[in-house]
Amino acid sequence: MIRTILLLWMLMALTACSEFALLASGSSIAISQNAYVKAYNGIDVLTIMKTDKDIKKHIYDKTLELLETKE
Repeated sequence: MIRTILLLWMLMALTACSEFALLASGSSIAISQNAYVKAYNGIDVLTIMKTDKDIKKHIYDKTLELLETKE
């Protein structure tokens, strides 16, 4: 009974740190051991820290900007 209560309490307490969990999931805690993936994730974390957007969001925004200028 106490174990169940403890697990439920941990679940409620740890769901509030989702932003940190997303940041940690993109850093060196990557599941893949590929060096390219680790390098990309490291650069992505630095990009997020500096600009508050990840690399994919930068590419998406730039693509939309280029498409809008062609029209």
